[in-house]
Amino acid sequence: MTEKGLADVIASQTRLSDIDGKLGRLWYAGYDIHDLVAHSTFEEVTYLLHNLELPSEVELKELQEFLITERHISKFRQELMVTLSERSSPMSMLRTGVSAASAYDPDGWDPTPEGIYRKAMRLVATTSTLVTMYHRLRSGTGVVPIRNDLDHAANFLWMLNGAEPDPLEAKIMDGTMILYADHTMNASTFTARVIASTLSDIFSSVTGAIAALKGPLHGGANEEAMKMLEDVGSPDRAADFVKAKFERKELIMGFGHRVYKTEDPRGTHLRQWSEELALLKGDTKWFEISRAIEESVMEERGLYPNVDFYAASVYHYLGIPTDLMTPIFAMARMAGWTAHIREQYNDNRIIRPDSEYIGPQDRRWLPPEDRP
Repeated sequence: MTEKGLADVIASQTRLSDIDGKLGRLWYAGYDIHDLVAHSTFEEVTYLLHNLELPSEVELKELQEFLITERHISKFRQELMVTLSERSSPMSMLRTGVSAASAYDPDGWDPTPEGIYRKAMRLVATTSTLVTMYHRLRSGTGVVPIRNDLDHAANFLWMLNGAEPDPLEAKIMDGTMILYADHTMNASTFTARVIASTLSDIFSSVTGAIAALKGPLHGGANEEAMKMLEDVGSPDRAADFVKAKFERKELIMGFGHRVYKTEDPRGTHLRQWSEELALLKGDTKWFEISRAIEESVMEERGLYPNVDFYAASVYHYLGIPTDLMTPIFAMARMAGWTAHIREQYNDNRIIRPDSEYIGPQDRRWLPPEDRP
């Protein structure tokens, strides 16, 4: 039986994450996402996804120190970023910048599990550097030096905005990265695992994942959600905007989900963080528009917001430009992608699904002069 889009088809087994779409639950290696957001950090979750256990104090410190050390990128990629900042879109930059990492990785083409693990952690460490360097170069504001005394999320905001973030901003940024770190067999993760299943290298696998995320039906929803907030402009216009969109049979980005049949558990936190940041910034406009749209969509169609809807206003309040919202998704998901790639390597069989032929049958070749 053919399932279009491979809906409900189990492509592989994984120990990394699990979803209950009916109950709106998400777990990483058995830990509820709400528990992790309340108590954990992105670095700790990265360790969990790769090792299936939370780190000890010593293990966490070792990982933190490694990630800090590996935030720096090679001179080759620094020079490449100058060109990419002038000529490439953010996701095209990220795809090329990650691919180029293979040329100067200290572990080269080392295929051992230890070498691949180090390469994975370098990819986690350097993605934020690529994103911030790209933005600072394209905006002509000067690259901000890396801070070794800040954790991953806080250092990202520092390098992006050139100012040390408020503790609440840093905490929320860290929380968003936990929420985006992994999400079972989505399109980009599946792409990464397919490439890894051929025993191609981790850089090729991640580059393919980024290419899949670049598509607006996967990674671009948060950007489109922010553009929608800007189009609506004020809360009192939300109901008419939503009604008109549905009458034209157009999608409202950030609502509904292939898996969740109730509220996306990640959206619960992002709604709260949007309100907290709105109050911190003294600008509740974007949160109020978001709430008005959410209420209108629920009234019209009974759809819940997914992770991308409130992520838009959260990232906007954090000073993240709209066209960088998908690269931020990739920055967090690098933890999950690389963990899935390593899991695929550890118990590999090439992923090669079958297809159902529905074209014409038993045709006979004719010379051009005899073809109708």
